[in-house]
Amino acid sequence: MTISWAYVIVTEVIFEDCKLFRDVAQHRSLSRAAQLNGISQSAATQHVQELERRLGTTLLDRSTRPMTLTYAGKAYADLCRDVLRREEEFLASLGQVDETLRVASIYSIGLTEMNRLREALERNLPGAHLQVEYLRPDKVYQAVLEDQADLGFVSYPQHRRELTVLPWRDEPMAVAAHPQHRFAGLQTVGVRDLNGEAFVAFDEDLAVRKELDRHLRNRGVEVNVVAQFDNIQSIKEAVALGTGISILPEQTMRAEVRSRRLVSVDLDSPEFVRPVGIIYRRRKVFTKAGREFLELVIEAGAMAGA
Repeated sequence: MTISWAYVIVTEVIFEDCKLFRDVAQHRSLSRAAQLNGISQSAATQHVQELERRLGTTLLDRSTRPMTLTYAGKAYADLCRDVLRREEEFLASLGQVDETLRVASIYSIGLTEMNRLREALERNLPGAHLQVEYLRPDKVYQAVLEDQADLGFVSYPQHRRELTVLPWRDEPMAVAAHPQHRFAGLQTVGVRDLNGEAFVAFDEDLAVRKELDRHLRNRGVEVNVVAQFDNIQSIKEAVALGTGISILPEQTMRAEVRSRRLVSVDLDSPEFVRPVGIIYRRRKVFTKAGREFLELVIEAGAMAGA
């Protein structure tokens, strides 16, 4: 079958147009979308205005800062994402795609661990490249659902109709304490011993906070929340300064324990674990790099749980 050059040029223009509007919708910024697509801001503005003229409707509400999408704009952005996803799947079936794998991850999947996975991927598949962005859990879901990321790493993974969830590993949680805290010399601490302790918590909207609160409540334990943060690194810093104790995945504290900035004390309750999962869009067609990375990640999760 012969494909005309005119057809190829037209389809490339369609994909470029879709990518530009997808980026406008994602970043709520014409200047940022223009930068990502290698054109001037005026060219991006003219493109969207011409698009609105052809469709006979307004796609962007320019009266807000940052600009927002109208109902038609949201529908068109969904169409653009679907078109680009189908292009990616088609090229993947032909083996004609960039072997860059985009990963969105919660902060506590450490840089060291991701660097090991990156090195293994590039060693097993020369030419592959791993691109990792660390985000809040809700932003990880958004990145995967909007095709900004091929894979996501989240704790307490939520099952959604549009997503496939692969359980990865269960991480034991332990008490994090200052080296001078009264718990520091213990091998194990009872959950009820935490009652009334000054406590550095996760933000209330995070799944890990809700699960920890539930476990403590079931044991009749009430801690004194003196500070709360949306990421583990900030919690560790607060504990190291003596603000209070916390409960964190044991493996996220190992560097601080080695440097004696923190102590990690086991809890007497096996239910204190943090499940971590991998998410991706249903019917996602992975490139060779994606398939290889998934195998490496699943193997690493199995080794961690062994």
